[in-house]
Amino acid sequence: MITRRNDRHCEAPQRRRSNPDPVKHSHTGLLRYARNDLWTVLLVACTWFFASPPAFAVLPSEMLANPALEARAEHIGFELRCLVCRDQSIEESQADLAHDLRMLVRRRLLAGDTDAQVIAYIRSRYGDYVLLKPPFEVSTWLLWGGPGLVLAFGALGIARFLYRRRSNAEPPPLNADEQQRLAAALGKAGDA
Repeated sequence: MITRRNDRHCEAPQRRRSNPDPVKHSHTGLLRYARNDLWTVLLVACTWFFASPPAFAVLPSEMLANPALEARAEHIGFELRCLVCRDQSIEESQADLAHDLRMLVRRRLLAGDTDAQVIAYIRSRYGDYVLLKPPFEVSTWLLWGGPGLVLAFGALGIARFLYRRRSNAEPPPLNADEQQRLAAALGKAGDA
């Protein structure tokens, strides 16, 4: 068997040097880099989220050939609520019902209806809830006036609380006559 002197696995392992100053070489450097990486990831995620354009769910097969009619259909679609998603317009939603409503809007426009007629037709079938901006009518007064009423009642409650707090302040100090009467009353009570 021939042995070579340059074989590394035959050499004795070298000892690592111990850290002479453990305080100086603590893990704070690693934490600093980890925090920087976390902020970088958060910054990239926020930029991606806020800078990305909204994803529209209108498929190319749904689009009308006439650009003017397609623009009208999109405008109407952004005024109508998806009844499945509830917080998106039918143009933004990918739900099947939103697809059906988009197609209905486009069919009505191709039939020659005006924007108001298309919206009135869909509103007659689904009610005011389908509108993203409900009209100001008797049935929607509470919807439109509710936030104002809540703020007014909140302001009244705060004013009442502050008024009671001020009225519960310490009474003014006793004058000399009142102090004498109090001392006389306490003296009689102490004798009994």
